[in-house]
Amino acid sequence: MTNADSVSAPRYINPADVAHPVGYSNGVAYARGGSVVFLAGQVGWNAAGEMVSDRFDEQFDQALANLLAVVTAAGGTPESIGKLTIFVVDRAEYIAARKAIGVQYRRRMGRHFPAMTLVEVRALLEPGARVEIEGIAWL
Repeated sequence: MTNADSVSAPRYINPADVAHPVGYSNGVAYARGGSVVFLAGQVGWNAAGEMVSDRFDEQFDQALANLLAVVTAAGGTPESIGKLTIFVVDRAEYIAARKAIGVQYRRRMGRHFPAMTLVEVRALLEPGARVEIEGIAWL
């Protein structure tokens, strides 16, 4: 039995007296033993450390792919992710790319919507980065 097998399916917590979330959950609970994996922020670069594109949606897709590669290497699946924090340098750019981001997100994450926070920041560390995604997973 692997660590991933010892964790129950996520239980999404969206109480009626809290605003209904769209594209995320207010809370995600996991049961039984396991391990917590803290996922470092990932940007839209490839294995060579080069940004895949200047386009926000393409950077978002690559950043999410990078994050999922870490989760998979740890023995998890997209459903193992309980919390994502998305840092963007331009909130309006994120909003304008929402439709493309939604398609990419569902392709990689399916219908799993962990707790999420979006934060607009003045800049990210990596030159040219438009988005950075970090998370917490339970394996």
